[in-house]
Amino acid sequence: MNKKTIIFQTLVFFISTIFSACTSNKNTLEKDVAFRMSDTMIKKCPIETVQKSPVLSEMRLFGKIEPDNNKMAQVYSVLGGNVVSIHVELGDYVHKGEVLAVIKSTEVAEFQKELINAKSDLALAEKNLQVAKELNTSKLNSDRDVHIAEREVENARSELNRIKEVYSIYKLDKGSTFKIVAPMSGFVVQKAINQNELIRPDQTGVLFSIAEINEVWVMAYVNESDISNIKLGYEAEVSTLSFPDEIYHGKIDKIFNTIDPETKAMKVRVRIPNASFKLKPDMNATIVVKNTEKETMVAIPSSAVIFDKNKNWVMVFKDRSNIETRKIEIYRTVGDVSFIQHGLKSGEQIIVKNGLFIYDALND
Repeated sequence: MNKKTIIFQTLVFFISTIFSACTSNKNTLEKDVAFRMSDTMIKKCPIETVQKSPVLSEMRLFGKIEPDNNKMAQVYSVLGGNVVSIHVELGDYVHKGEVLAVIKSTEVAEFQKELINAKSDLALAEKNLQVAKELNTSKLNSDRDVHIAEREVENARSELNRIKEVYSIYKLDKGSTFKIVAPMSGFVVQKAINQNELIRPDQTGVLFSIAEINEVWVMAYVNESDISNIKLGYEAEVSTLSFPDEIYHGKIDKIFNTIDPETKAMKVRVRIPNASFKLKPDMNATIVVKNTEKETMVAIPSSAVIFDKNKNWVMVFKDRSNIETRKIEIYRTVGDVSFIQHGLKSGEQIIVKNGLFIYDALND
């Protein structure tokens, strides 16, 4: 083999070696950047920087809607008799002074008789006073007789005023009927009276209950084991079966420090604005009580968590070609926020939505 042949073979080997190395590097590079997020994927898979946040706690309670008893009036019948007519039904809105029912009563006739007698007695006393004054002017009686006559007029007038006050309080009219009227404006939340019903004079039951419900109370029941986790001022979210998509916000403003011997539960109160009047007394309610704890942890949207192989994962974004599938440990999930105990640090970036697409592409 001559010298030129050796040089030629060496040159071919050298070129082949360089070409193989270049091809190997190219394949490796292509393999490293086999997945790369496009602009469209970036838009569909938003990225956020994780940060620490105070840990939230959440407790789910159950309860009922009740009217504010400071804005509620109970209506009784002051006289016995027969119910002639009823002008309202349960759930109706009534104005102050509006007639709720009409009752026919023999007791009204007695009051009428007393009124007629009182008017007659006053008229007679006034006439006697006039006569006494005329006789006194003629020196036919003494000043003492005039004074006695004046006292009789005062007594008769006082009796008449008393009977008129009874008429005013009982809302009595002429005849044998009297009206039960609304003492305040509001909704009829209780009705315990029927037409033609006989009401006894000694009957003490409530006939109507009227309440303003532009603000209602939510009475929640707290189990003994959870009492230590409830405090005044905690935020509360209230929902009902009737309007499951509507969330009402309030705070715990009253804790009733007694335990019901039957339910073994303590009551707490949440005030809720009810301008639309959608919330009705005795509605069942779900109350979610939330509180902010002193401890802080990394908080991420729950939509960022991917559950697979009995573990929780997130997609950590470093750049478009460098996305890491990382296992995390969740401390607690409250609503749409998950607090991370291990696996993420503040300042790292993660895909917070549609991360499952990236996860499948990288882990198939």
